[in-house]
Amino acid sequence: MDVELVVTDLDGTLWDIAPEIPSRTRHAIDRVIDAGIPVLVATGRRIGSTRGPLSEVGLAPPAVVLNGALGLDLATGERFHHGGFTARDAAIVLEVFQSQGVDPCIYVDHDDYAVAVSGSPSSHPDHLASFGADVRTDDLTRVVQCERVLGFSVLGIPESTASGLNDALAGLATPHLDRDRYYGSFAITAAPTTQSKWDGVVSFCEKHELDVNAVLALGDGPNDVELLQNAAIAAVPCDAHARAQQHADHIIGRAVDGGWADILELLGLE
Repeated sequence: MDVELVVTDLDGTLWDIAPEIPSRTRHAIDRVIDAGIPVLVATGRRIGSTRGPLSEVGLAPPAVVLNGALGLDLATGERFHHGGFTARDAAIVLEVFQSQGVDPCIYVDHDDYAVAVSGSPSSHPDHLASFGADVRTDDLTRVVQCERVLGFSVLGIPESTASGLNDALAGLATPHLDRDRYYGSFAITAAPTTQSKWDGVVSFCEKHELDVNAVLALGDGPNDVELLQNAAIAAVPCDAHARAQQHADHIIGRAVDGGWADILELLGLE
């Protein structure tokens, strides 16, 4: 089968800690692009935290961000996919977070800012600082009623808090619970129940007339499961989460060791 699109997760797949990409991986990306195969990023990160680290290594690919909530060309800002919550569902999810004593970060599709927080947000201070000018302090009830809500997150919180949220959100949203590699302890994000990274992949393929049945996907986390399930070829790092490994057609090396480059063999580009 000729692969028409390579889709890659970022954290734990393309890199271990952003934006440090092993030279082996960076050269492999160029090799794939030079062969005429487009590379699409699919990540749980927001636009700014996707664009910034990639630009530091000279890349501005199209990307599906916030676990399928939005798809855009990072170079131009042109959107090719819109997802996210209805106002009703966003209000329900916010109520669940706050019932657990947590004020989340709310990601929005807005021209002036990307993240809304309350006056006492629960996410790790360094996570909040990373937003820079992209964050606005606001009444979260107003935000879910008036803005296009793309997702929710809290990073660097205790495992017990994250697990409680995971259980409380089940059936109301799609929670993604995992260890937090940047701020310590645990992180949880919430997306709509019917949304996944794969939604953005389908939109990208439709826009560019690519065969959605000819996708090679790489991912390492629970939020990559739908992506890996639907791809024609699923490649997963050897240290990936168990749920991701269950859907692997091929096991590649660790991100920190440049394992991403192992796909060159799958593509016949070595």
